[in-house]
Amino acid sequence: MQTVIIVIHLMVIVALVAVVMLQRSDGGALGIGGSSGFMTTRGQGNVLTRSTAILAAAFFATSIALTILARVGAGSGSILDAAPLQGQPGSGQGILDQLGPLTTPAPSSPPSDAGGAPSAPAQPAPAAPAPATPSVPSSQ
Repeated sequence: MQTVIIVIHLMVIVALVAVVMLQRSDGGALGIGGSSGFMTTRGQGNVLTRSTAILAAAFFATSIALTILARVGAGSGSILDAAPLQGQPGSGQGILDQLGPLTTPAPSSPPSDAGGAPSAPAQPAPAAPAPATPSVPSSQ
């Protein structure tokens, strides 16, 4: 039922756009309006105005029908109402605990860059220890 109303809704939208585009521009702000050879001015106004009103009413009717069908077909108001309760809080059997433990991948060898040279090591090399006593040159 919902698919049929969606198809009708889309056909009404396309027809409404076409009817609005056929109407004569009264403003002429850009100089592109004016009369065309399609219909006389009076006949064009009556037919296009009525068809626009009918298509607009059909658009609103199908929009309201789709809204009502979506509301009737909706399930519970919250996803937490549908979630199974498997334990007390903090027991380790909740919804998030079903995802499993988070694991980190094992470190792999460092990749080389595009030039073929090895990339910089991941950890800096330890610094050399400082001498215990400073060496002072003797002046003679």
